[in-house]
Amino acid sequence: MTEQGSDEWKALRLGKATASRVSDICARTKTGWGASRANYAAQLVAERLTGNVAESYSNAAMEWGNATEGEARAVYSFFQGVTVDLIDFVPHPTIEMSGASPDGYVGTDGLVEIKCPNTATHIDTLLGKSVPEKYILQMQWQMACTARQWCDFVSYDPRMPENLRLFVKRVNRDDVLILDLEDKVREFLADVHAKTVTLQEMAA
Repeated sequence: MTEQGSDEWKALRLGKATASRVSDICARTKTGWGASRANYAAQLVAERLTGNVAESYSNAAMEWGNATEGEARAVYSFFQGVTVDLIDFVPHPTIEMSGASPDGYVGTDGLVEIKCPNTATHIDTLLGKSVPEKYILQMQWQMACTARQWCDFVSYDPRMPENLRLFVKRVNRDDVLILDLEDKVREFLADVHAKTVTLQEMAA
């Protein structure tokens, strides 16, 4: 089992399109693809050319979220009455150089995706009772890679009063959306491959 965030885990993802960035792959403006898509493509091209994982941005809030994830998983498991099995990077079954790293398998059909955000974001999630679109896309891609039928979105903040610390909302597999995501990822990866080959030829 490769721990998420470890050097080995990062190596498994090197140069590949992953679930957490599917929203960037799909990002559009009124005039075309968004800047986040181009930036992500450039990152993957660089990783493929250099063999080095791109440096990831981190701040205190992100580090706190990562440190709190284990507690969140335990609380979710307890209140839902389930066991969460940790997962390595899971390649997409048919699209090379792509995959996902869900936060865990739940039973035979489910996944869990855990977020430990800042308190303001957690409060917005509690009041809105909904899952932000970028996480919907992330979870649908995870289901595409794992063949699972649903994914529980978890938002957890232990700084809140006890009955407001945990938010869970189930997102069911959407095969129509998954087909659209697969088309977009294929197009994106073709663009990444073409740019990589061009630069390799220039360097030869």
